[in-house]
Amino acid sequence: MLLLNACSSPGQEVGAPPAVQDSTFGPLTPRRVVSTEALQRGRVLDRHDSVLVATRPVYLLALPTRPPLDSLKLSSLLGWRDSTLWRRIEAALPYEGARPKGGVKLLLTNAEAKKIQDNQTEWPMLKLEQRTLRSYTTSTGAPILGYAYGNAQSFLSLAQRYHRGRFYRLRNGGVESYYNGLLNGHRGYAHPLVDTLGQPHGSWAADTAFQQGQDLHLSIDAKLQAYAESLLAGRKGYLVALDPRTGEVLAAVSAPTFAPGALTAPDRTGTRYKLLENEDMPLLNRAATLANPPGSVFKLVNAAVALQLGAISPGTGFRCDQSLINCVHHHPVPRNLTIALQYSCNPYFYQVMRRVIEHVPDSLVADTTTARHLNLAAWQHYAKSFGLDTLLGVDLPREQAGFLPTPAFYDKARRTRYWKYRSIYSLSVGQGEINLTGLQMANMMAIIANRGWYYTPHFVRSIGENGPLARFTEKHHTLIDSANFEALIPGMKAVMQRGGTAATSSLADVGITVAGKTGTVQNDEGDDHATFVGFAPADNPKIAIAVYLENAGFGATAAAPAAVLVIEKYLRGYIAPKRKNSERRMKYRGLAYEREHR
Repeated sequence: MLLLNACSSPGQEVGAPPAVQDSTFGPLTPRRVVSTEALQRGRVLDRHDSVLVATRPVYLLALPTRPPLDSLKLSSLLGWRDSTLWRRIEAALPYEGARPKGGVKLLLTNAEAKKIQDNQTEWPMLKLEQRTLRSYTTSTGAPILGYAYGNAQSFLSLAQRYHRGRFYRLRNGGVESYYNGLLNGHRGYAHPLVDTLGQPHGSWAADTAFQQGQDLHLSIDAKLQAYAESLLAGRKGYLVALDPRTGEVLAAVSAPTFAPGALTAPDRTGTRYKLLENEDMPLLNRAATLANPPGSVFKLVNAAVALQLGAISPGTGFRCDQSLINCVHHHPVPRNLTIALQYSCNPYFYQVMRRVIEHVPDSLVADTTTARHLNLAAWQHYAKSFGLDTLLGVDLPREQAGFLPTPAFYDKARRTRYWKYRSIYSLSVGQGEINLTGLQMANMMAIIANRGWYYTPHFVRSIGENGPLARFTEKHHTLIDSANFEALIPGMKAVMQRGGTAATSSLADVGITVAGKTGTVQNDEGDDHATFVGFAPADNPKIAIAVYLENAGFGATAAAPAAVLVIEKYLRGYIAPKRKNSERRMKYRGLAYEREHR
């Protein structure tokens, strides 16, 4: 550690206590001396070491208000399209026609700045200013990368004034704020006691070593992230993909998306206003901070718990009795669990949950109020071991917990202890009071893929030369036996096969067996929401995924195609011709949305 000597200037002595008296050396003056080493904030890199965020020198181009510029000629010089200059100016202005003090300043790349410098005599009215700013080299992953609060004060102040209350939901600084201390590092300090001659005589506090800002190596695959965002653009919802073997998040999309630099760049004031005004609320990190009913994908958890409690066996069959609950699929009689999952039979799972709540197998306990309370508590206890109804503890700020109802909850909500199964049956199809986040949905798939265990999902796989935070290397086990998870796999495979609810999204043509489950979440305020969860390859899982698309209709037709495209892209690196049309339709929708909200 390089330190200034004890007689350094007072401006470098910080926070020292009052002088002390020594019987031998007389008065001793406490000093706090800061190290001379330059402190630099660490970078953020993806899993392939591509730099995503770094502190770099940048150039700001100041455009004068007078005289008028030849915009076509300037655009040609910078290599921009004719409309780019005006769109950049619009993004920098808080509102149309605004004239900010000092004129408009636009961020330029080094190559663009050099063109201005090389032609400065022809453009004397243009001024270049060099600054050191936190720069983003990617236009994707905004909720993951986030921002340091010190770099985003203009946005945070704007958000706080814009709508009371909304600011607190938006305050999501991603890994930039979560790991702020490690990214910043800290200066070294010596704490000597010096005599009147400036000679040290011990210290008044322990010295602290200089620590340079640490690089963060994310688990995110930047190319997969960009691909997934292109598929969900123009939608509202999320997609989370992770490696079930490690808990590392491979991609996490919150749609609509926006560029991460929009919240901190000095020339994006107008963009920030538009993001705040957008009714689709793109600034919310839907995957981490919104919990929604999961729909039929939760049948997997209910089935696992029912198997564990002995309420059913893999061979248990029920009649598709639509007097109990509507079933939208026409299918054969669900003679066992595999067929019921393949066709997502609602009456089957209604009766599964009824057995869990109303009866205790191999017991003389009847369907009583006490039995229902005990059985619902047991269901909640086992389901909670999936990391539900709690915070997972991911490395992003403002993560939200999901919710699983308890007997006490229904006692209060129904204003009576004598509620019956018929008043809570929506739990059987993953609706009602159940709420999960996107990270919990993806982790649920990792648990099934691993037959009962998981690592907490995380976005940073290494910090500097070290691994992730210690808690992300701790294996967690559910309360469900591995055999009961194994019993779910045939039905999940059958979902993707002929006759299954997601048969049209099969990847069998490229030799990938996907285990999945579709879901449709009823929505009283508009079109239903579409969900899909799955993992692949089914017998040696390398990727687990959850997709939730708001107001998109059926999970089979909206969410499943997006999920399998991401799976195929990750496992093979490219998309087979058979699915190219589906890919183009999704991307075209995204381009249309961008044009509408540009």
